[in-house]
Amino acid sequence: MRLAFIVLITLILSGHVHAENSVEIGWEDLEPKGLDFYDPFEELTEDQMYNLALVAEFRDAEASISEKDRASQAFKNIEMDYRDAIKFLEKEGIDIDGLLAQRQEITEKRRLRAKTPNKDINGKQVRIPGYLLPLEFTEKEVTEFLLVPWVGACIHTPPPPAVQIIHVKVDKGVDLDGNMYAPVWVDGQIAIEFSNPELDFVDGVQNIEVGYKIEGGMVEPYDEE
Repeated sequence: MRLAFIVLITLILSGHVHAENSVEIGWEDLEPKGLDFYDPFEELTEDQMYNLALVAEFRDAEASISEKDRASQAFKNIEMDYRDAIKFLEKEGIDIDGLLAQRQEITEKRRLRAKTPNKDINGKQVRIPGYLLPLEFTEKEVTEFLLVPWVGACIHTPPPPAVQIIHVKVDKGVDLDGNMYAPVWVDGQIAIEFSNPELDFVDGVQNIEVGYKIEGGMVEPYDEE
């Protein structure tokens, strides 16, 4: 009995105990059900996407360009880049017209999926891994943060969809120990709640659209086991 008590205390101090009824989930579980669709743009490489975007921008702007501007060297340079992009995409076997015709439809489907939470997990006790972005902290401890699916999200890359970000508030501050990029486990009751908290950057403040919240949860270092 004494040994079991000592083991329990050791586990608590080392941060490996979580709520008994917690269900471990992944970020895919936060995505809405029934809104899956084929997105051909996800199959494109970075170079293919860049050149397709160049073609789209040129075609969108071409109708409004005056004859005077068309005669300028700047337009001729842009037109040359456009033709080079066409050649590159055709060589890659990309259906340019087919993809561009789907732009609006795919954009609307992405927007709907990004703002539709998974109601099946609302109110459940969950355990999910991720990376934190501090919102409120005192000295070295963080008491409020955004949990995101990959390191540097919202900082080095565009923000994930709202339903891929969790606004977390904890009763006990989290000691980052000088490493804010270390992954963590968050354990708590998740709820659907859209908000726009401010995230501080070196060059200013940005409002991030968030689709979920966890309050009073527990945070511990990430451990696959």
